[in-house]
Amino acid sequence: MRMIGLALVILGALALGYQGFTYVTREKVVDAGPIQVSADRERTVWIPPVVGGVAVVAGLVLLASGTRKE
Repeated sequence: MRMIGLALVILGALALGYQGFTYVTREKVVDAGPIQVSADRERTVWIPPVVGGVAVVAGLVLLASGTRKE
């Protein structure tokens, strides 16, 4: 439980800091027989700050519950 909690805290903090990531895809624009033209397209995935906040809080709860002795 502690490992999952720590991972959630780290990933949530990264999501709050960066708020998204960008990647590049290659798409065919023209495909006419032997002639092929492709273009690189940049895509952006936005991560809402609420998702990062929820992940941090959930991670902290898991860390707190994992250290409690029964």
